[in-house]
Amino acid sequence: MKTKEITRMALLTAIALTIFMVELQLPGLSPVPGIKLGLSNIVTVWAVFTMGPKKAAMILAARVFLGAVFSGQMSTILYSGAGGACAIGITILSRKFLTEKQIWVAGVLGSIAHCIGQMAVAIGVTLTPGLAAYLPVMIGVGIFTGAFTGLCAQFLTERLKF
Repeated sequence: MKTKEITRMALLTAIALTIFMVELQLPGLSPVPGIKLGLSNIVTVWAVFTMGPKKAAMILAARVFLGAVFSGQMSTILYSGAGGACAIGITILSRKFLTEKQIWVAGVLGSIAHCIGQMAVAIGVTLTPGLAAYLPVMIGVGIFTGAFTGLCAQFLTERLKF
């Protein structure tokens, strides 16, 4: 990997991490716990479509790990890691059939996959299958937040050319 690529990936990781840490400080969007916009995923979706799957996965992994370290919430690695892995997997798959004008769809699909991954970890950690009843709420909100982050990534893809 060239120095320019490593520098770009480090910069994107820092941007995503900063967005993640700022979003942690914001009050919840609703009285339902755990619902947030997931704005750092804008960087991930953008990176998948512009830099490729491998680099985007490295950026995501670094952001998840550093986010857990900097926030002091090591359980974040489990939840964000599982959700992020599911989301980036779907985003990478959707990259094969979506155009530059449909990146927002990848945001929605990734958000839904993220919810499913996080719920699977929550059920596995707590051994409480009843948590799955919360999944439709998470997915419903995830559709809107995923559309927003996907639209932002699409906007950046259309305007930023590296």
